[in-house]
Amino acid sequence: MSDACTILFVEDDPAVRLGATQALQLAGLQVRGFGAAEQVLGQVTPGACHVLVTDVRLPGMDGMQLLEKVHAIDPALPVILVTGHGDISMAVQAMRRGAYDFIEKPFSPEQLTDVVRRAIEKRMLSLEVETLRRKLEGYQSIDARLIGRSPAIARLRRLILDVADTGADVLILGETGTGKELVARCLHDHSRRRNGHFVAINCGGMPESLFESEVFGHEMGAFTGAAKRRVGKIELATGGSLFLDEIETMPMNLQVKLLRTLQERQFERLGSNDLLPMDCRVIAATKADLLQQSREQAFRSDLYYRLSVVPLEVPPLRERREDIPLLFAHFLTQAALRHERPVPDVGAEELQGLMAHSWPGNVRELRNVAERRVLGISELARPDAGAGRSLDEQVAQFERHLIEEALAASGGRATAASELLRLPKKTLYDRMKRLGLSNDDFKRPL
Repeated sequence: MSDACTILFVEDDPAVRLGATQALQLAGLQVRGFGAAEQVLGQVTPGACHVLVTDVRLPGMDGMQLLEKVHAIDPALPVILVTGHGDISMAVQAMRRGAYDFIEKPFSPEQLTDVVRRAIEKRMLSLEVETLRRKLEGYQSIDARLIGRSPAIARLRRLILDVADTGADVLILGETGTGKELVARCLHDHSRRRNGHFVAINCGGMPESLFESEVFGHEMGAFTGAAKRRVGKIELATGGSLFLDEIETMPMNLQVKLLRTLQERQFERLGSNDLLPMDCRVIAATKADLLQQSREQAFRSDLYYRLSVVPLEVPPLRERREDIPLLFAHFLTQAALRHERPVPDVGAEELQGLMAHSWPGNVRELRNVAERRVLGISELARPDAGAGRSLDEQVAQFERHLIEEALAASGGRATAASELLRLPKKTLYDRMKRLGLSNDDFKRPL
């Protein structure tokens, strides 16, 4: 891929310039020669795949001055300085000013080519990372955060937007790794409380002895070791959202204290008799069946009903397999940006393995597979034993995927979708009914 970059070579000696440019061309690289620094400045544009190689001793503007002016245009552009009069102090000075490398005359064609190739690799990687960063920064909408085109995830996004700004308490239901905290953050970010804090509490990871202090706060001297006042999580969430994760793990005696606070919307710091208002939206999440637990006396039924004003169910990944390619591509992009690696290609066979896997760890497991894929330390998931599906099931899944793609592309308009699929409208409706699809799930908000 190195032929996608152009080397800008600046040398005032025509013989040296010709020899160096020919050596680089013989190595399969694109190169343009210039006799003066002033000539090359107009060729430098931000974000272009260029590498600059310049002699230090030049008529007019010298190489060190050119380095500064080029980096004022594009600070990430690799600059290699060449001189016949160099010494250690000049090399150090050049590197401090941002030079990529420093070589002395006379140099061999192999030495020049090797340094230039390394500079090209650095440039191409930095450009790819910047492209990925811009792409990720553009992911602002809920569609880009809760990724997927399946009806289940489309319904979830619509419900989040419907209830986000109501202030009603929400209970998020879903297996481990499905993205319950992401749903909670979407609720917060799309509400009028978005400028307040999003405060998360892991109910299962908090010792009982610290619960009241962490959640309600305490006054100085409230107990041994309370050297100063502490603001609790509820108070910190004032004007924002309080996220209670793994609510099913909270001990019964702490459930009583939380229930009273939720009902009265008031609380006291430990060691204080002053009632403070609870001004935050409460979002709880669980992987358990709280209603069943309440029947078994393992969870307070009154707390369950208090928390589940609006229940939101996050589907497991195995129930929305059609979203796997899109999610995996997104996670590959994120991992490539984080580790400054190129995005690997995913072949059809690998993708089939992803689609056939049962994903017990859900989206979190898929993200970890993408991370390892980018790092090159693991193969993609292979189908689980017994995870194979019959031909009819695979055909139905493929048919569902094609119809959903067409409905998504047409904004839920069946007439347009039938034209995309080259199906009679009645046939499309019959197949949608058989697959349990509704075009309402794909209609775009006005």
